[in-house]
Amino acid sequence: MLLSYIFAPSVQAQYRPETDLQELFRDVQLQPIFPDSKTFADCVPLREPEQILQAYREQREHPNFNLKEFVLQHFLLPTQPSSNFTTDTSLSVTAHIRQLWPVLTRMPDESGGSLLPLPHAYVVPGSRFQEIYYWDSFFTMLGLQVSGETALIQNMVDNFSHLIHTTGHIPNGNRSYYLSRSQPPFYALMLHLLTQEMGREVLLKYASALRKEYAFWMDGTESLTAANPTHRRMVLLPDGSILNRYWDDQPAPRPEAYKEDVHIAQESGRNSEEVYRHIRAAAESGWDFSSRWFADAQNLSTIHTTDILPVDLNSLLFHMELTLAEVAELEGNNSEARLYRQKAKARRKAVLRHMWHEADGFFYDYDFVKGSTTNIPTLAAVFPLYFCMAKRPQAAAVAERLQNDFLKPGGLATTLVHTDQQWDKPNGWAPLQWMSIQALRNYDHQDLARDIATRWITLGTEVHESTGKMVEKYNVEDLELEAGGGEYPNQDGFGWTNGVFLKLLSLYPELRPIAEREPVLMDRR
Repeated sequence: MLLSYIFAPSVQAQYRPETDLQELFRDVQLQPIFPDSKTFADCVPLREPEQILQAYREQREHPNFNLKEFVLQHFLLPTQPSSNFTTDTSLSVTAHIRQLWPVLTRMPDESGGSLLPLPHAYVVPGSRFQEIYYWDSFFTMLGLQVSGETALIQNMVDNFSHLIHTTGHIPNGNRSYYLSRSQPPFYALMLHLLTQEMGREVLLKYASALRKEYAFWMDGTESLTAANPTHRRMVLLPDGSILNRYWDDQPAPRPEAYKEDVHIAQESGRNSEEVYRHIRAAAESGWDFSSRWFADAQNLSTIHTTDILPVDLNSLLFHMELTLAEVAELEGNNSEARLYRQKAKARRKAVLRHMWHEADGFFYDYDFVKGSTTNIPTLAAVFPLYFCMAKRPQAAAVAERLQNDFLKPGGLATTLVHTDQQWDKPNGWAPLQWMSIQALRNYDHQDLARDIATRWITLGTEVHESTGKMVEKYNVEDLELEAGGGEYPNQDGFGWTNGVFLKLLSLYPELRPIAEREPVLMDRR
């Protein structure tokens, strides 16, 4: 009989497999019983976890004990929600995406195991990702907007607001094992997207949630001193500037990548808790993993994420501060509005001072431990342009670097370094194409923006024509090869790819003939 861990949110939400199952969780993940560590983290216990753990302790010493059989007896394996959907290869890529929205939509009563219940419908990325993800959702919403799915956008904003009010922040995703970290803070951008459909009153409706989200990222600001310049996500620099970093409160292997993290820590020869903290902070960044977090720009074993002040994160928080100023103005609180504008002004000044490299003409992350920029070029450099923080000569220099170094046949490469990580060259990602294109448009680099969009739309269309899929990431360098790298295979679905694809077509209608031609399936190897 399936117990309350499947049906009762009040009980289910408290289930933490990595702590509730103790050595059983560790043993299952390290054997490993499943090829993908996320599988067991997402399993649903069929009895109370303490009862399963007790049974394991009693049975594991028996001569014929089989751990996999034990797991299959006591847990319900995660399955993708059933649907009769099959790709119709006669459809254009845009028609295919519109058909996918219902397939990727989950209902509020769909919960169980480590899954945190949400009060409204939401869209998941797809494939192994059968829960909502924070920053993915903004880019998915861009496509929902084009598709006229305003109610679904509002449902997703309401879900994120619910998470803020119930957990204190927006977790990486709606899993209990994601509660110790967040993801790039796009909530303010979601609100602005919704204002385009429903008016500025949206900002007033979600004001309290936005303030709590900001408080989460700024927790510990008041405690920073020259003697103790860091606290969680906050860092005080010697010149008095205050900037943010990514962080995770748990110095332990990620439950959804347990064996991988243990292996990395062992391979590094470093303090394991320190390595786990850096790994989890990189997971909060969404760029898990990338050479931007590696001390030697090549090897994951040198990861040092919490030493780094990311240029994209601080640009997002600049925008959040301006949004909070706008909220205060709508509320008639001019003194609070001035306070947030001052915070935004100070953050912009700090970003331009510490993250702009004049000789290279590029924005980099800042290593506050070393007291210098990392000098690892990545597409995170476009975020100050997206939010209009950069000066025009800086924007021109960044645009030139994108044109000369990052632009590949299929769009923009994520970094200039080839590694075995997915957030590096030769991979391109939909969210970074969108941020880059909009960043360039903000500074009137229209031709380059259109060129990137054309290459990305063409690549996405050709991959769909040859495979029937919209995938998580693309090889923008060699169009005959699939994207790879990272901890799992390239995923089909795919929420943010779909969203950016439709939004770019609405921005550049002249590209529609590329995407809406009748597909001719061919073997893509």
